Amino acid sequence: MTPDPRTSAAPTPPSPELIFNTLRGFQHTAALKTAIALDLFTFVGEGLDTPAALAQRTQCAERGVRILCDSMAVLGMLAKFEGRYQLTPDSAAFLSRHSPAYLGSIAEFLTSPTQMEGFARLTEAVRIGGTAAPEDPGLAHDSPHWVNFARNMAPMMRFPAQALAELLLPKVTQPCKVLDIAAGHGLFGIAMAQRNPHAQIYALDWPSVLEVAQQNAIAAGVADRWHALPGNAFETDLGSDYDWVLLPNFLHHFDPATCESLLRRVHASLAPEGEVAAPEFVVDDDRLTPPTSALFALIMLANTPHGDAYSFADLDQMFRNAGFSDTELHPLPPTMQRVVIATP
Repeated sequence: MTPDPRTSAAPTPPSPELIFNTLRGFQHTAALKTAIALDLFTFVGEGLDTPAALAQRTQCAERGVRILCDSMAVLGMLAKFEGRYQLTPDSAAFLSRHSPAYLGSIAEFLTSPTQMEGFARLTEAVRIGGTAAPEDPGLAHDSPHWVNFARNMAPMMRFPAQALAELLLPKVTQPCKVLDIAAGHGLFGIAMAQRNPHAQIYALDWPSVLEVAQQNAIAAGVADRWHALPGNAFETDLGSDYDWVLLPNFLHHFDPATCESLLRRVHASLAPEGEVAAPEFVVDDDRLTPPTSALFALIMLANTPHGDAYSFADLDQMFRNAGFSDTELHPLPPTMQRVVIATP
C-alpha cells in the first residue's frame, strides 16, 4: 500500500551532526579529563558556582573556566541556571571527591599513553585484525600498565565486585576458599572476604600489581585472609580445592582457544562442588547491545592481538569445551557488567 502523503510523517533529513560530533570526541575527552584534573566538580559541589569563584579557587583564567564549565554543561556533566553551575546526579555521585563513589581516577588509565597509542593505530589494527601498537602491554611481564590499571580503575569495579559477592555468597557462615585470577586491584576477592568472614582469598597477578591489591586488602581489613599468588595465570601453579574461582574481566583479552586453555587449568583447580564466576562485558547475539559492551570490542581490537567482547553463547562454548557442564548468565545491577557462572 502506498503511504498517503497527506498523513505520512516527513522523513528526517540527513545531518552531518553525528559525524562531526563523533570525529571531535577526543575534544570531549580532553575537556572532561581537564575538569577532573582541576577538581571542578568537587568545587562546584562545595558551592563555588560561578566562573569567577571557580577561577579563583583553581587559579585559572576566568575565561578558561567559563568555557570549560559551559562545555561540561553542554555535555551533561553540569547544569547551568542564570549563570551559575550545579552538579548533575551523575557528576555528584561519581566526580565529586566528597562522594564515596568518586571515580575520577579512571581518567588516568582510560586516557593513558598506552591506551591512546592503540587507537592512534586503529586503521592498521583493523587491517591486521589486532593491535598495531609497538608492544602489547597485556602480555608484558609485570607491566606498569597493569599497575596503572590496578591503582586507577578500582573505583569503577567497586560496585560490580560487591554485587558479585552478594550473588555468590547468599549465606556467609561456611568456610570458603577463593582464587582471584588476574586480581588487579583485588576488589573482587576482597568483596568476597568482606561478605564472608570465613573466606580465604588467593590473589594471582604480577608481583607489582599484587602490591596494589595488598594495600586494598589492608584498607578493607581482610589482609589476614588475603594471600598473594604472584605469577602468570597460564603458567603458575593455581593450587586446588577452590570453592570459587573468579575471572574478573580477563577472558576478553584472549582468543577462544587461549581462554579454553586457561579454563581447563581452572577446572582442575576446583573443589568437587566448586564453581567459576567470570564478570565480563557480555554482548548480546546481535553484537550491538548493550552499547557499552558492544563498543568494548573496539578497545580489544585496538589494544590486544586477539581479544574481543564475547556473547554468552561464545563464553558458554568456551566453558563447555574446557569441561564445564553448565553455565548461567546473571546481571550485576546497577552496573553494566554481567557474570557467567560455570559448574564442572
